[in-house]
Amino acid sequence: MTMPIPHRMLAVLALLSFTATAAAAQTRDVAGSRDYPGIGRFAGSIITGYVMKDFDAARMQAAAFRDGQPSDARRLEGRIFRIAYRTNPGPSILEVSRNFETQLAKAGFETLLACDTDACGAIPFTESIDTLPVPQMWVDGFNYRYFSGRKTEGGRETYASVIVSQNNQDIYAQVTVAELGAIANKMVDAAAMAKGLGETGHIALYGIYFDTDKAVLKPESRPTLEQIAKLLTSQPQLNVFIVGHTDSQGAYEYNLDLSKRRAEAVAAELVKSFRIAQTRLRTAGVGLLAPVGSNATDAGRALNRRVELVAP
Repeated sequence: MTMPIPHRMLAVLALLSFTATAAAAQTRDVAGSRDYPGIGRFAGSIITGYVMKDFDAARMQAAAFRDGQPSDARRLEGRIFRIAYRTNPGPSILEVSRNFETQLAKAGFETLLACDTDACGAIPFTESIDTLPVPQMWVDGFNYRYFSGRKTEGGRETYASVIVSQNNQDIYAQVTVAELGAIANKMVDAAAMAKGLGETGHIALYGIYFDTDKAVLKPESRPTLEQIAKLLTSQPQLNVFIVGHTDSQGAYEYNLDLSKRRAEAVAAELVKSFRIAQTRLRTAGVGLLAPVGSNATDAGRALNRRVELVAP
């Protein structure tokens, strides 16, 4: 007798089928993505997922599990790159992984760990590393290979890991690179804002945070919002323009709209949470039209993604 499949399970299976189909339909790199310099990709691959953070944390394993537990787990802080690839059917997990391992060795990385499924620690091991979500990256806990390495160059320490697995006949690989470094102080207090407005007529704020392609303020933005409110409260006669800026990734019209919506989100929060009069705040979005760094580099793009206060 065949047991009926619960509706919830059917929904999950349908979702997995949909995401697998969507992933297979992708034929080009995701917008704004690029290979990590000096590492590159396996021939015939496309980038299915790309996340770069100026400051974040990544989990890497420098040794295989022992008795089901990590034996050398490392939490790495600095500039973090996560790049996922899909390779069409043909090569094996080992072939793709070996190519990455060879390239990393050429780039100066010394091997910390290179292992296959059981030797790594099977399913618990895969739960202890960072991977992008399905369908950007797929990891079969019963069939994968993992590599991690480290290099020191010019006084800077960099770690890299690669996990390669398979979904149906497609090979998936994720490269994670951690360029270790202390967090940059992006807090600008009310006094610095007043000084910038008085001396140059504007001040760039990098403590206002949004998720990629979104105009919803993240909770981490509150300290900077508090300083803007402090400035405006201490100078009741001061009115400001709040101007949103983006990098050059994406369509021109889209970036203009996104930058304007982000500026509007800042103004709305100042009115709602800090009781700043709406009449004192005007908003605008200029998209990519006023860069302060090169849009050809990750560092430059990070500088260009900002909110500015501008004196009328």
